[in-house]
Amino acid sequence: MSTRPDDHRRKWDKDEFERLAAERLKAELEEEEKAKKKGPPIKRDLLRQRDYKVDLDSKLGKSVVITKNTPTSQSGGYYCNVCDCVVKDSINFLDHINGKKHQRNLGMSMKIERSSLDQVKARFALNKRKLEEKKREYELDSRLREAAEEESRIKELRRERRRDKKRKLLENEDGEDEPAQSELAQIMGFSGFGAPKK
Repeated sequence: MSTRPDDHRRKWDKDEFERLAAERLKAELEEEEKAKKKGPPIKRDLLRQRDYKVDLDSKLGKSVVITKNTPTSQSGGYYCNVCDCVVKDSINFLDHINGKKHQRNLGMSMKIERSSLDQVKARFALNKRKLEEKKREYELDSRLREAAEEESRIKELRRERRRDKKRKLLENEDGEDEPAQSELAQIMGFSGFGAPKK
C-alpha cells in the first residue's frame, strides 16, 4: 500500500503477487506430472453389436402419475440405467444409446473391429443359408396353399356329383310316378293340381 496517508490510490505489492503466481505455476506443473504418472489410458473394448432388444413400446399409450417422490427410473420418458438419466422421447433415447457417452459408460470405445476375410466369408455363407431357408419356407407355404385349394376343388366336385346323382334319382322316381298320377287323374276327372312340374 501507499506510504503517504493523503494518497488515495491503491498500490500493489509486486513481490507478494509474484510469489502467488509462482506457487500457482508450481501447482499446475505438479498436476500435469500426476496425470502423466497415472499410467496408460484405460483399454476399452471395441464396439460390438447390441445383444438385447431395445424396449420402446412398453410404455406407449399409458399414463403415469409422477410426484416429487417418484424415482427417476419410473418418471416420464425413457430411463437409461447405465447412465442414470431420463430421455423424453424415443428418437433421443436411441441417439443416447448409440452415443459416445453411453458406450463409454458400458466400457466400449467408438472403434470397430476390422473384419478378416474369413469372417466376411462366414457372414456371406450365413446370409445365404438364411435366404435358402426363407425360400424353402415360402415354397412350403405355397405348396400348402395349393394343396388346400386342390382339396377344396375336389370337395366341390364331389358335392356336384352327389347333387347330380340325387337329381337323376329324383327324375327317375318322378318318371315312374307319372303314369300312376295320370291314372289317378283320369279316375278323378282332372289332369293335375295346377302346380308346374320341376
